[in-house]
Amino acid sequence: MAKSFNLSKFAVWDAYLAVKANKGSAGIDGQTMEDFEANLKCNLYKIWNRLSSGSYFPPPVRRVDIPKSNGKLRPLGIPTISDRIAQMVIKTRLEPQVEPYFHDDSYGYRPNKSALDAIAQTRRRCWRDDWVLDMDIQGFFDALDHKLVMIAVSRFTQCKWTMLYIERWLKADVVMPNRERIKRTQGTPQGGVISPLIANIFLHLGFDSWMQKEFPCIHFERYADDIVVHCRSQKQLEYIEQRIRSRLAQCKLALCQEKTKIVYCKDSNRVGTYPSQSFDFLGYTFRPRSCRDKEGKFFVSFSPAVSRKSMKAIRLKIKTHPLVKGCFSQGVSELARAINPMIQGWINYYGHFRKSAMSAIYDYINEKIMKWAMRKFKQLQRRKKRAGQWLRMLYSKASLLFAHWRIWNWVAE
Repeated sequence: MAKSFNLSKFAVWDAYLAVKANKGSAGIDGQTMEDFEANLKCNLYKIWNRLSSGSYFPPPVRRVDIPKSNGKLRPLGIPTISDRIAQMVIKTRLEPQVEPYFHDDSYGYRPNKSALDAIAQTRRRCWRDDWVLDMDIQGFFDALDHKLVMIAVSRFTQCKWTMLYIERWLKADVVMPNRERIKRTQGTPQGGVISPLIANIFLHLGFDSWMQKEFPCIHFERYADDIVVHCRSQKQLEYIEQRIRSRLAQCKLALCQEKTKIVYCKDSNRVGTYPSQSFDFLGYTFRPRSCRDKEGKFFVSFSPAVSRKSMKAIRLKIKTHPLVKGCFSQGVSELARAINPMIQGWINYYGHFRKSAMSAIYDYINEKIMKWAMRKFKQLQRRKKRAGQWLRMLYSKASLLFAHWRIWNWVAE
């Protein structure tokens, strides 16, 4: 029997592989990837059959609240494994249609673009322009108007099945941690596979294209709902901020008062004192920093380095790691294998700009390794000086053991 929606079984298979690679926790049904794979062929067939016939209805998403650095909670919506695969199928079909239209300075959740690209471009433009509007959209993912989202999606596709399923995902119920089931009348869940693409489509029309039309000479960088706008003067920026607020109001959105501010990009060539001379963007803090030129002379540059919030989160991640907290039966090699992927990830991201700012983190990791050894070995218990000697001896014998040791000679420090 012919299907209403021309969908290849290979598309479902590819979507399954992508979801598996992304990992992730179980949805409301409690099914893990291992559970799903126990009857893989049948489960994938069900997804294909229902998607291609128009009879696929997404189950509710599981609500999880993740602590944020400011003490508040970030709500995530975790779909089931099957639903993530179904979303990936539609995302893979829709994304190539919209990508050619997206703005060059939209960096979030896009192929061949990264947060580091956005930071590099922001740095270049902060050197060129004196002023920055650091803006954050209030509760963006939870505030999206469903009707406006569907209008935005329809600008890029007329496929009725794509439209049908996106609308169903938008309206899928949410199950709270207390098991209460809530109907969603607005927003798209952070944690959904297709949600980032929906967000980019909405903000492309709501912000990017509008800025390009209204202010073609004004540059910006956008990563999802985190946006930085550059201007030559404070007066110009204040005017643009008011226009942006009006535009977002038309899209039924608003700027977050706490996180939105005008910043002066102070450096050696810029005079004047202003109350706000720093901002955070994608885990980095941009502010005036002392640097040396090629001749060894000091000057002030407005540039990025790992933020305090990011460093606090890194410390917490190391401190609460189960192998770092305990001694158990593993040796130091097993400890290194457990935490090296995390350390290398931090090095790759936060060590990309102003590498020296990460030295405090490397010191902290060494301190935790030393305390681990003091719990592990009786001869080192309550003997911090001897534990420090043990750590240095370990470094002299195996300087490549921990990821940060490979790039930072802390003994020489």
